[in-house]
Amino acid sequence: MNQTSDEMSFLEHLEELRWHILRSSIAICFVATFAFLAKDFIFDTILFGPKQIDFFTYQLFCDISRAIGSGDSFCIKEMPFRIQSRTMSGQFSAHLWTSITAGFIISFPYVLYEFWKFVSPGLHINEKKNARGFIFIASFLFFTGVLFGYYVVTPLSINFLGSYQVSEEVFNDFDLSSYIGLLRASVLSAGIIFELPILIYFLTRIGVITPDFMKKNRKFAIVIVLGLAAVITPPDIASQIIVTIPIIILYEVSIFISKIVYRKNQKEMSKL
Repeated sequence: MNQTSDEMSFLEHLEELRWHILRSSIAICFVATFAFLAKDFIFDTILFGPKQIDFFTYQLFCDISRAIGSGDSFCIKEMPFRIQSRTMSGQFSAHLWTSITAGFIISFPYVLYEFWKFVSPGLHINEKKNARGFIFIASFLFFTGVLFGYYVVTPLSINFLGSYQVSEEVFNDFDLSSYIGLLRASVLSAGIIFELPILIYFLTRIGVITPDFMKKNRKFAIVIVLGLAAVITPPDIASQIIVTIPIIILYEVSIFISKIVYRKNQKEMSKL
């Protein structure tokens, strides 16, 4: 019979955490191995996809431009830059770390599962019921954020930074690690930002945040959102607006979630 959370010592908790981290790491490495072997698909199709002028997002913007009568003003004609590797281990390092990143993204639901297995024994039965579906919802939000980062943030950033020039005398030759770093940061940061409703749920549940607090501080939240948008997007207004809108929607959804959780907390407190 397993020991309960109350019966376990601090060192036993650490040992339990170590095994959860170990299993998560094994899962990430397992998936990363397949990603490593699928080099052509990972690099040519996924990573270098936003570098091609026929990428889905660019075609969509072009179609919208024509539909609203702006002609080809939003159409991408070329990507005036090249990607190069200037170190002996540059391509291998990029291959290895990209595989690990892919392993983490694809294994994210299992990593959450291991995290939940570690945390759930310390929760009450009602708390477990209220958190039902946590893995599915958190994974859905994360993958939605990853797709948003890949299809929206990354193309906007690559198009702007790749075509930006201070002079015609300077040609853009980007290092492979710089290009992949931009894509990785855009994708992972968007995935994490989209976890906001989950974070608000738990903070409201433990009484750290209330819906009234979120409403009163909405203007400060908008400033923070604009700051985040400025960090993960190129410094042009159109790109920042495109990224800011879904984040503000997420904040409003989080307020709604906070209301529901807060009411449940109040009902439970009234029964005591």
